[in-house]
Amino acid sequence: MVSAIAVGGAAIKNEFQEHDFEHIPPPPHVHRHRRPFQRGEFKYILLHHLKEKPSYGYEIIRSLEERFHSFYVPSPGSVYPTLQMLEEMGYVTSSEQDGKKVYSITKDGLMFLEEEKASQERIQDRMKQWYNPENSGDIVQTMHEFEKLAGLFRDRVRHADTEKLSRMRKILSQAFEDISKD
Repeated sequence: MVSAIAVGGAAIKNEFQEHDFEHIPPPPHVHRHRRPFQRGEFKYILLHHLKEKPSYGYEIIRSLEERFHSFYVPSPGSVYPTLQMLEEMGYVTSSEQDGKKVYSITKDGLMFLEEEKASQERIQDRMKQWYNPENSGDIVQTMHEFEKLAGLFRDRVRHADTEKLSRMRKILSQAFEDISKD
């Protein structure tokens, strides 16, 4: 379907409407940001972080990204609603500092963490299975190389001719086979 927008008496086509993109499949989902815990467990992660130090939202996100070696980065859409819920439950309090909302754990929050120690241990055991902290440096470097390759691929694939695309597919297929064997 091609439509035009009238601007100043002239019809201008949207450049993307000239191409049929519906036949292009969506890219496969990359599970880099898949969370290592189940629904409802994120509150323990946040409370544990706030037990270590009061923080504002963005600081929590960056700290958890570092803790998970960039394999999981919580979104603001999961952090802020959970903080609000914890505040409503009385486990967290917030105060304005330098224009930022800083969250702190309350005594009730500390008691809740103590009561739920078994749940936290299950989460930590699962997290250890989720990634191997002993070789996390190598993992981070490997993921960085993968991201560089993915960026290069995204850039080059848009301008490649049929022959080059065929070579790229063969290289990727071979890499997939080699990595799958391990």
